[in-house]
Formats: sequence, C-alpha cells, structure tokens
Amino acid sequence: MKLCKSMITIDSINNLSYKLNASIAGFKNMLPVASVALAVVMPIALSSPAKALQVQMTPKSPRLGDTISVVVSLDNPASGSNVTVSSGTETYTAYEIAPNKYRAFIPTTPLEKPGSRTVRVSGGAENKNLTFQVGARKFPVQRINLPPGKAGVKATELELRRAREFREVRTPEKFWKGAFIRPNQGRMSTQYGVRRYYNGVFANDYYHRGLDFAGASGSTVTAPAAGRIVLVGTVAQGFKVHGNVVGVDHGQGVASIFMHLRQISVKEGDFVQPGQKIGTVGSTGASTGPHLHWGLYVNGKSIDPMPWLNGTAEK
Repeated sequence: MKLCKSMITIDSINNLSYKLNASIAGFKNMLPVASVALAVVMPIALSSPAKALQVQMTPKSPRLGDTISVVVSLDNPASGSNVTVSSGTETYTAYEIAPNKYRAFIPTTPLEKPGSRTVRVSGGAENKNLTFQVGARKFPVQRINLPPGKAGVKATELELRRAREFREVRTPEKFWKGAFIRPNQGRMSTQYGVRRYYNGVFANDYYHRGLDFAGASGSTVTAPAAGRIVLVGTVAQGFKVHGNVVGVDHGQGVASIFMHLRQISVKEGDFVQPGQKIGTVGSTGASTGPHLHWGLYVNGKSIDPMPWLNGTAEK
C-alpha cells in the first residue's frame, strides 16, 4: 500500500507538470496575437487631441484700406471663451457671432505702411501668432480749390468732440445683415482714399475718408444697413466742416457717417432699417457743390466701403 500511494503521488505530479507546460506553451503562442492587437490600439490612444483654437482671416490678400476679418472658433468651449485679437499696439474686441465663434475686425488705412504684420489671437488656454501681408495700393490725387469763405475753414471744438465720440461707439449687438446698400443713387464722383491738394497745399495727413455721390440737391439719402442714430449735427450748432451730418451705429465697431446734408429726417436714438430715408443731399459745410459724403468706420478708422457694398468684407 505504501508503494501504491507513492506511485499515485508521482503520477499526479507528472500530470500537473504536463498541464503547466502546456499552459505556458499556449501563452507563448498567444503573444504574437496580443502584440498585434496592442499595435493597433496604441496609435489611437497616443494620438494628440484636436486643437481647441482655429483662426480664419479674410481677405487672403488684403490691401491698404481693407477691413480684415479675424474669425476665431473654439472647439473646446470648456477651456474658456475669453477671446482676444491684437495687432501692433492695438487690441480689437472679438464679438460672439455664433456659438463658440467670435470675430474681430482689423481696419487698415492709406496712411499706414504696407508690409508684414502679426496678429496675436488667444482663446481659452491657447495662443496663436499669425503673420500676413498688407499690400500697397495706389490712390489718386485731386486738387481742390475751395471758394472764398470756405477755404481754410476749421472744425469747431464741438464738431471735433462729437465726431470723436461717434468714432468711439462700440455696441456689442450686430445690427447689420449681409451686404450694405448704396445710400444714394447718384453717380459716384470721388472714391475712397484719394489724396488732395487744397488750394495748392498738399494735405499730408489727409485721405478721402469715404465715397462721394453726386446726387442732385434734395435727392434722398438712405441708411445702407440697419443701425441706431448716434449723431445728428447741424451747421447752426457749429458743424462748419461736416455741415448737416448724421451718424449711424451698425454695431460691433462698424458705423456710417453722412455729411453735407441739406435736410435731416431722423433724430438721435432712432433705429433705422436698410433703405430708410435719413435725409437729403446738400452742400452744407466744407463742400464745393451738392453731393453726399458717406464714410464707413471700423473700430474708429475710416476704411474702404466698397467691400461692404459687395458683401466681401465679412466673409
């Protein structure tokens, strides 16, 4: 009996050893499969997360006088919505135009130098620096001879203050929608950016800040886009250069000014719709004849209104 028990014990041990060896061999056979599966999964696990900050700038090839649209999209709104856009020494407000999407406008003028610029954009925890080129642009030169009584006319302190306050208006709401419309049906007589000699003297810091329409005296002037009337001034109040003038706030730093009017049909605080009458063409202020001067301002600077008329300014 003792021998039998020993033989059983030895058999059990041999059987256990066989099973253990088989298990080890099976595990070794499985290793290549496990390695392949691991190789497939690992790239997904180690892939970098999508960028939370995306920036689109238009137009692609801006020139002096253009409005540069900077649209910032946040794919991860949880990271925060404090979006800032700056260039040079200027910082421009980025207004929300859709969920997690913001836009800032950068104005350029004929008095600036063409060349390379950098836009710094931050949103949430991300920052981006983008370099772009502003192309040169040749502007025509005019010689204007003002008649006696209008030559050398200077703006009054009231006029300058009200004009400055108008340019500083920043309303978060966006009132306009789509392309702007012509404020008068007269022929366009002077384009944006023209440099001038006044009575033979070149105006170094001057450029024509808008578009002139040679409408007949008394012809209708309409709002090019929706907005609120924030400026109404008259010759009687001391607007010697602007003449009878109306300023419209279109929201988000965009504003229109209408000068040399004969009559004014609105008052400050009124809200106007595109095509609504705001006055009539005249020749008040520093004007050589009946015409409408329409100036369009973006963040306080006079820019070319043409891209706003054809609807390309905010694409």
